[in-house]
Amino acid sequence: MSASRLLTSAATLVAAVVTAATLTAAVQDQRPLGTVRLPRAVVANGQPLAAGSYAVRLSPDPVTPVVGQKDSEHWVEFVQGGQVKGKELASVVAPADVKAVAEMTPPSAGTSKVQTLRGAEYLRVWVNSGGTHYLVHLSLQK
Repeated sequence: MSASRLLTSAATLVAAVVTAATLTAAVQDQRPLGTVRLPRAVVANGQPLAAGSYAVRLSPDPVTPVVGQKDSEHWVEFVQGGQVKGKELASVVAPADVKAVAEMTPPSAGTSKVQTLRGAEYLRVWVNSGGTHYLVHLSLQK
């Protein structure tokens, strides 16, 4: 085998190991932001999500902001039995901004709320993780 082929093979192997290590670290760092119980079936990112209890965690999927938008949205995943059952965009609200956004008392740190909104057409999942608030709006499944 030529030296250039050996170098190419070695570089490919190193890239594969680094990629696997990076993915493993990202998955291991996906701690739940909180746990919620959805009382009814909803639609998350265009897909059905059944009623039930879920761990909510940040997704590694990037969000492409529109022009002028700050880093104020993240994908969150709804996990049940170790499997991602759905995902949706969450608005991220810093602790200092919560009072300007919320008309009602937000959940205390480490807790969550699920609220029915607007004529019972939507559910708001509100998770307070370490003082940072994640608001997810889901359509009720018809």
